Order: sequence, then C-alpha cells, then structure tokens
Amino acid sequence: MKAKINLTIDEGIVPLAKRYARKMGKSVSELVESLLREEIEKEQTSFSEKWQGRFTTAAKDDTRYQKLSKRYQL
Repeated sequence: MKAKINLTIDEGIVPLAKRYARKMGKSVSELVESLLREEIEKEQTSFSEKWQGRFTTAAKDDTRYQKLSKRYQL
C-alpha cells in the first residue's frame, strides 16, 4: 500500500528530477522511493556484522562446553 507524503525540494531541482526520472523510465515518486530504499538498506547491518566480536567460545575445560560437546558430538 502506498502513502502520500509532501517533500520540499529546491525549485531548480524539480525539472532536473523530472527529466532524470523520465530518462530512467520512472516517475519522480518511484525515483525517490528507490533512492530512499537504497540508502536505508545500506545502513542496515547483517546479523553477523551486528554481533561480530561480542561472543567468545567457552574454554574446553568448561563444564558447559563439555555438556554441549557431548550433546552435539563436537
């Protein structure tokens, strides 16, 4: 479902944006939406990037490690 929003853009950019959107075969709305989507996706980090370096493996003599290794046959 689409929603309408109002954007304030420098009036000198409007004809350029319309021309560029036409050249790309999109409407200005589609162009803005795709550009925003790209920027948002760039900022989102993957699970592994988010948690990298936050976990350490247990020492092999740790009782939890021994129980898990028996359970999962590590």
